[in-house]
Amino acid sequence: MQKPQILSTPAPAPAFDACHVGVVLRAVLFVQLVLGVGALFGPGGLADWMARLALLTGVALPATLAWLLTACAAGRALAGLPATLQYGAGVLLGALAGLGACALLALADPAMQLSPPWLAGAATGALLAALLVAALALRARARLPAATTARLTELQARIRPHFLFNTLNSAITLVRDEPARAEALLEDLSDLFRHALVEQGEAVTLHEEVELARKYLDIEQVRFGERMRVQWVLDERAGGARVPPLLLQPLVENAVKHGVEPSVRGTTKLRIATELRGGRVVLTITNTLPAGADATAQDGPRGHGIALANVRDRLRLLHDVDCDFRAGPQGGLYHVRIALPAA
Repeated sequence: MQKPQILSTPAPAPAFDACHVGVVLRAVLFVQLVLGVGALFGPGGLADWMARLALLTGVALPATLAWLLTACAAGRALAGLPATLQYGAGVLLGALAGLGACALLALADPAMQLSPPWLAGAATGALLAALLVAALALRARARLPAATTARLTELQARIRPHFLFNTLNSAITLVRDEPARAEALLEDLSDLFRHALVEQGEAVTLHEEVELARKYLDIEQVRFGERMRVQWVLDERAGGARVPPLLLQPLVENAVKHGVEPSVRGTTKLRIATELRGGRVVLTITNTLPAGADATAQDGPRGHGIALANVRDRLRLLHDVDCDFRAGPQGGLYHVRIALPAA
């Protein structure tokens, strides 16, 4: 029987992980910047520079997009190769893209006196591709320490002594009068530990995260009773969205820690909602703040914003610029809003 991995290192991402809108935008802007500087090496004023830049953009932009499309399509196929071969393949594709740009240049200006600069085009394409591959490799490596830090942070949160002791005390209180609830409480605690300790991979479904958050809130509901009221407004169509593991649970834990615990009197309302809007999923978490709490009560000095920063960083690594994360107080409530691709 294969043993589950505990805090294992995730498998390295391929160097050709170019299948992100943010990566495409940055690559195009980078190449455009290089072209703009290169177009300065020529006679004439601003009008001549703009004409040269327009011509270079017309041939380089299709070549750049072709390189990115090929890199995205070939990424998984090349992921199993050694890093040196991956880099070599990227540079070779860049050289071919440079030759393609020269071919487009010849078609765009057939009356040019000199033959297209094939060698220079291939060399330029290879050099730009080498820089892009290096940037993609650094981005892929960034997942490893970020993922490990995230797992360690969430593991520490799961096994905080006072959370464990409070849960066990709640179970002891229930075991005589309500043994079924005590058993359910301990089962939820076991599931929480299992998810915190066992490697989940790079992404899980939002539905799985919702179920894990339910178990955590069920445990805390026994502890706080009527002081905490939880409302779930879930869109079943949004459950398939891919999110980093242990994403939702620390957010609801943050709401409990900064919204419910400090409120000795009164009731704290906690609302978790998911909604499918077109091709995007919107996740919102809202909780009331204790009376007299300042604007930084939930993400300021007391909590140092570690959970929120952790969630934001992991979302960016998984979805890049294709996701949106916002958090802050508004009108006596604390709002967390996450928008990400539906698939």
